[in-house]
Amino acid sequence: MAQPDYIIIEAEEDGVHVIGLTRGTDTKFHHSEKLDAGEVMIAQFTEHTSAMKIRGKAKIHSAHGTIQSKK
Repeated sequence: MAQPDYIIIEAEEDGVHVIGLTRGTDTKFHHSEKLDAGEVMIAQFTEHTSAMKIRGKAKIHSAHGTIQSKK
């Protein structure tokens, strides 16, 4: 199996939430992190993580480009 790409979440304000969601028939929250302004988190999708929800003002960098979350 190929190694999934990493994404980088760069918080632009205090209190940015990064929430991991599980794979499978029942999608559930399985992990949550809180970032403050200037903090960076490096993450990747795994056999357990199928999606991530980012709440707050942040830049998300991936192999596909950069996107800005607004709130």
